Amino acid sequence: MSSTPNTYEYDRADAPADALRLHLNEHTGGCSPAVTTAIAAVTRETIAKYPDYTRVTQAVADHLAVPSSRVLLTNGLDEGIFAVAMAQLRQAGVGSRESGVAEGRQPAADSPTEAVILEPAFGMYADAVEAVGGTVVRVMPGPDLALDRAAIAAAVTPRTGALFVASPGNPSGVSLTMEEIAWLASLLPAGAVLLLDEAYVEFGGESVIPHLDTYPNVVIGRTFAKAYGLAGMRVGALVAREDVIGRLRRMLPPYSLNVFVVAALEAALADQAYMDGYRAEVAESKRLLYEACDRWGLTYVRSDANFVLVRAGDRRQALLEGLEARHIYIRDRDRQPGCQGCVRVTTGIVAHTRACIEAMEEILCAKA
Repeated sequence: MSSTPNTYEYDRADAPADALRLHLNEHTGGCSPAVTTAIAAVTRETIAKYPDYTRVTQAVADHLAVPSSRVLLTNGLDEGIFAVAMAQLRQAGVGSRESGVAEGRQPAADSPTEAVILEPAFGMYADAVEAVGGTVVRVMPGPDLALDRAAIAAAVTPRTGALFVASPGNPSGVSLTMEEIAWLASLLPAGAVLLLDEAYVEFGGESVIPHLDTYPNVVIGRTFAKAYGLAGMRVGALVAREDVIGRLRRMLPPYSLNVFVVAALEAALADQAYMDGYRAEVAESKRLLYEACDRWGLTYVRSDANFVLVRAGDRRQALLEGLEARHIYIRDRDRQPGCQGCVRVTTGIVAHTRACIEAMEEILCAKA
């Protein structure tokens, strides 16, 4: 088990009703109006039936330009991450809750029991690995949050069952290149998978989905929480080759998504104009925050996501406390590897970003 403190926190999800929530990378403008219309149209009869996922799965497959056989819908991307951990590392567990043994079997000595996690990382990766009895192997970043190739290569062994990494990264916002992804996939032993978390790819970077046949050991994680504003609905997807999806499907219950989620997802995907408008707001918000940071003498990481990692240094605490006093919440990332002195600011609706920048200016000028 890893001794590093888990970084997956449900912190301040209960922020005041009038708070400006720029700490959880949510869609700050809300979902498409078509979503609430679709939910309102769900009937009593529909609620009384188990959901059919055929049409919504096809809608997601069409959106991603893959066959529906390569898509597995999940209750948030978190459930997809757990599915990968279970499929790849479950032999490391202690077995049945009732008997305390796994039908008299013990994992083979060469069973995959380790998962490599490239830091800084979403804390759910470690949660999932440890929940199934696997061992977390953390690899620290190189300078400027780059991949430390020597350290990664040393961490991958015949015991590796999975490697977890995000592109764009969280909290960095940095995308991996296709060459880097190909290199990571090539490192893994037979049977291991690369879970490539593309939660933020709608905002920048290049998806690996069109290249699945080139990288058969890659599983791509997607979410509809960020660009589509469905965080409260809890809906994500895994995308991989058919044989991998078949194995992952067996890890999950048959009805992970309820009927309201099905209706919401279909409506959100049908309103691409709304999502495109939000992406434009995110791009402008990032530009405004970069410009402000340049003015304040703060460095930052140029982001392909809907947030910016700002290196606030000794001004970090003043920003966190000053913004919270104004009911504006950003994320403290100081404890994550490679992020000392950093805060992460969600960059969504331009009006919200302007309000945050104005408050930051007041705090920084007062501190100066």
